[in-house]
Amino acid sequence: MTTPAGYGAGFGTVSWWGLSPALDLQAESPPVDPESQAATEDKIPELDALLLGSVDGRHMLRTLARAALWPPRRFNFYALENNLEAVARHMLIFSLALEEPEKMGLQERSETFLELWGNALLRPSVAAFVRAQASCLAHLVPEPDRLEEQLPWLSLRPLKFRERDALEAVFRFWSGGEKGPEVFPMSCLWDSRLRHYLGTRYDSRRGVADWDLSMKLHDRGARVIHIQEFRRWRDTGVAFELRDSSAYQVPNRTLASGRLLSHRGERVAVRGYWGDIATGPFVAFGIEADDQSLLRTSNGQPVKTASEITQHNVAELFREVAARRGPRAVQGNLQEPKSPDVPTQEHFTIHFLPLDSSQTLHHKTCYQGRFQLLYVSCGMVHLLSPELGACVAPGGNLVVELARYLVDLRPKDLKAFSDRVEEIARAAGFAPHAGTMPSETFARFYKLGDSTRGGGDSAVKSVPEPSEVLADQAPCLEAVSPPQADQAPPLEEMSPPQADQAPPLEAVSPPQADQALPLEEMSPPQADQAPPLEAVSPPQADQALPLEAVSLPQADPAPTPEVISPLQEALAMSMVNVPPKL
Repeated sequence: MTTPAGYGAGFGTVSWWGLSPALDLQAESPPVDPESQAATEDKIPELDALLLGSVDGRHMLRTLARAALWPPRRFNFYALENNLEAVARHMLIFSLALEEPEKMGLQERSETFLELWGNALLRPSVAAFVRAQASCLAHLVPEPDRLEEQLPWLSLRPLKFRERDALEAVFRFWSGGEKGPEVFPMSCLWDSRLRHYLGTRYDSRRGVADWDLSMKLHDRGARVIHIQEFRRWRDTGVAFELRDSSAYQVPNRTLASGRLLSHRGERVAVRGYWGDIATGPFVAFGIEADDQSLLRTSNGQPVKTASEITQHNVAELFREVAARRGPRAVQGNLQEPKSPDVPTQEHFTIHFLPLDSSQTLHHKTCYQGRFQLLYVSCGMVHLLSPELGACVAPGGNLVVELARYLVDLRPKDLKAFSDRVEEIARAAGFAPHAGTMPSETFARFYKLGDSTRGGGDSAVKSVPEPSEVLADQAPCLEAVSPPQADQAPPLEEMSPPQADQAPPLEAVSPPQADQALPLEEMSPPQADQAPPLEAVSPPQADQALPLEAVSLPQADPAPTPEVISPLQEALAMSMVNVPPKL
């Protein structure tokens, strides 16, 4: 079996890092209107931004780092993710970025961030930091008052109680509640995913990596990614090798996620790695830089690699964030009385919303027409709807991440996805920005209508029907019903399902057994099919099938026709705009 380009299995079902460069959200939001902008008690205007699937917090970090270039403003970030493991990684990343300089220096913080964020294997010292920090957060999550006292920039109050309990279980797993590397054998799981992804091309995987890099990522603007670092990441999952290669031995538990699979007629909880094995974490911070000398070339080749640029950019982000809040944090009460024009120490707050709240936010008055900016990742475009658009203020902006750096997609698939994004945005009540430069990485829109704050329901009803827009478009996957995550287990984690357990072919209309799925039905995946780790938390361990009991695939497994790739699964949701079932 040879996996064709566009099959989509390389991205997986869970996203751990972004597939686009970090944005300054202030530059993407409408300018502040002093007359109409509501002011807080200390007269500092606010920016309310809703981010769907931002995953790694890169946009929020860059916004905070560049805040000194703009007039004073307080930020309210509302993050909505597909799984609680992503929420936990947000909390871990920001607790690291905001660590006091006396406890951890700038270089150590930057290197620790790069390893736990983008490496499948960690050094023992970094693994020890993750365990200690996760243990601390596990004690804070059940106590909201104590959490907001120690971490004033964080708010978990919108989460449901069961989601907080599951979040605590995630941190306890990270802190080593289950001992031994066999609990999460990352190297074995990575190789298993790679074998399934490449099929019969596994023995020539270096040539495949060279092709994907030179003919796809380089042609799409990521020329600074070096072949050696890309090969190393494809083989081992280690993207940033800051020390000797032998030092990376401890599995990175922050990349684990739970999933319900069908095994011998029963639903079984399994923990594994279902993230990206095709593109890599180099795009988020490694292909753009404010310092243009990092991007210069010599004899047609970049002088800096993506890893080196990423290290520089992350260190600069942490330095600027620390410079903005560090003196106030150190001086405490010795600081002079605050003036109306100077932001306080807590100049931003991150609010985490319930996982399934994208279609119900407009029912709450506090969210109707509230947000000046809405960001949607390419894996969550199917959640963009008139109901969600009702939460954006008239004149507010919408930024949608496109699929430019998904190596599984061909150019015509990228164009089809971009057109589909515009259709969905128009149906949700947005129009393209006329004065912006065309971009292959982001699509930018603004909110139409004259509804005011509190008119969410009327905004939903006033959205024009998309029938005229859809009439002249190519046929999509409207006839395909998106399968549930627990109906088709991935081959890398489970033995092939029995014949009487597979979903009926009539329900999903797949191609014949000896045919690959057509590339016109491709779209970037979304990750909301994986249940949170509470399904595999230690209290339920006696009810779940142990990981070692799940058989791994043979050397060259072939997918059964009943198995639908996550990328196809996402397209089915994007095209028909049906909310997923958690």
